[in-house]
Amino acid sequence: MTTFERTTSDNEDFKILVTLLDAYLKQLDGDDHPFYAQFNKIDKLRHVIVCYKDGIPIGCGAFKEYDKQKVEIKRMFVQPSYRGKKIGIKILTELELWAAEFHYPECILETGKKMDKAIRLYEKAGYTIINNYPPYENTENSVCMIKRI
Repeated sequence: MTTFERTTSDNEDFKILVTLLDAYLKQLDGDDHPFYAQFNKIDKLRHVIVCYKDGIPIGCGAFKEYDKQKVEIKRMFVQPSYRGKKIGIKILTELELWAAEFHYPECILETGKKMDKAIRLYEKAGYTIINNYPPYENTENSVCMIKRI
């Protein structure tokens, strides 16, 4: 059974998943990793989703307020052995539903140009590419996206 838990960044399963995500991104980002890492601190995330399959944490995501109209989707990750099973889109949907409960009309996100599968997932979910927003406005390897929810 697949379940989704609303929690915060204090959740130990979330911390473990983020550690795996950061290791993956460090390899992918190379020398750019410290730049991106500074924007991905989890100590103050109050809106976190952890996805469980039969009690095992398999994926996560979070959002934080960007401004009064938008939340920014952060820390999206699915364990490699569970990818391709629509877990990511389900986590994203849960985050959007939660953000809508707070009356935010839009979600934005940033991902890397090398993250082809993530970009396709976001496009399938209805996100469109926009000009890079701060702090990514001068970052060549970033892709920023938006969706009205």
